[in-house]
Amino acid sequence: MVNPIDIHKLTLEELSGVIALYPWYAGARMELCRRMSGAGALSDLQIAETALHLGDRTVLADLLRAGRTVDCSDKDARRLADTFISAQGAPRKQRRVYVVGGDYFSQDQYEKARTDTDGIFSRFAAKARSEGFTETQPVETDGQDMTFYTETLAGIYLEQGYSQEAIDIYSQLILRYPEKSVYFAALIDEINKKDN
Repeated sequence: MVNPIDIHKLTLEELSGVIALYPWYAGARMELCRRMSGAGALSDLQIAETALHLGDRTVLADLLRAGRTVDCSDKDARRLADTFISAQGAPRKQRRVYVVGGDYFSQDQYEKARTDTDGIFSRFAAKARSEGFTETQPVETDGQDMTFYTETLAGIYLEQGYSQEAIDIYSQLILRYPEKSVYFAALIDEINKKDN
């Protein structure tokens, strides 16, 4: 019978040799981490490799936490509170607005670059409010170029029963996306078949 080896009695070199021969041997890896942590030489790479081979990583987490002490006292609470209170009374800087995926303009920069066509959606909203727009009425465009026509908008019109508006949007999309013209034409044909 083979005599069992006690990994706790092996030297670091022997323990490393066991891990080299049996890389899946989690107990040997954990013992090596324990010893390296005690010597203050535990590396992130060793932690990561050991974590890969452990079934339950709480043992490793407990080992890592054992060497660290966290100060949860409130000795700096007064200083933090004073800093926060003084910041509340201080005059605020003008905030910059950042738009994800957009350009970064301050309000002054935007005012310099602003054009008359900006705010197209707010004009529609104002017009809708002044005319008593309800959710079941489409907004009339007064012949304006509607560059925000989308397939989604056409679908919404169609769900609300505004077939002609959906057909108009699909017709504009045929012009904008000629590679999808067959698809949009099929959608228009489908709408016409349902209406007849």
